[in-house]
Amino acid sequence: MTILIAAAAVFVLMHLLIAGTRLRGVIVGVIGEGAYAGLFSLGSVAALVWLGMAYGAARGQGEILWATPEWGKLAQAVIQFVALMLIVPGLLTPNPTAVGQMGAVEKPATGMVRITRHPFLWGVAIWAAGHLLVNGDTPSIILFASVAILSLVGTTSIDLKRKKKLGEAWAGFAAQTSNIPFGAILSGRQSLKLGEIGWWRLALGVVVWFALFHGHGYIFGVSALP
Repeated sequence: MTILIAAAAVFVLMHLLIAGTRLRGVIVGVIGEGAYAGLFSLGSVAALVWLGMAYGAARGQGEILWATPEWGKLAQAVIQFVALMLIVPGLLTPNPTAVGQMGAVEKPATGMVRITRHPFLWGVAIWAAGHLLVNGDTPSIILFASVAILSLVGTTSIDLKRKKKLGEAWAGFAAQTSNIPFGAILSGRQSLKLGEIGWWRLALGVVVWFALFHGHGYIFGVSALP
């Protein structure tokens, strides 16, 4: 359990204390943007792999703080559908908040970006929250809470970095979008246009959800079926 806590701490803190602070600028100043991006990506993957391995080793240990409710798996299926409808189209939509796509800040907000300028991170946060619903053991709480917290904090961190980097261009983009899903739409700054998202993106999201939902038992050893 100690190793899992350490892995979760490293995974979260390396993003909060390096990527989201002035330390990033110091490191970039020494080794350059390209080298920093490569090393940070490598470190992130290594930390994520360590976290996954530590979780696997800790499963079955610790306390169970809450049991899965009878309706939990059905609710989880719906929650994961919502999450993947944000994650998959979000990854496939041009967005200045994504790595290497800051040039998209000059384009009007369309598709998923009308809903939120951070569809991937919100999708991951919802994905993690859904897993917390049906996994009340302490190893799962550490894993999924870490992912959820990092995803939610990451939305604000990215906004601050883009604001500093892009200046007025970012201000114009932020004015027509929202961090919180549907915030800009509910405030009247945007309108929902599902066709603009691209039906193939939505269809791919459904396929990924279906595959994970029915293949969960084979991949992770625990069935997701109600």
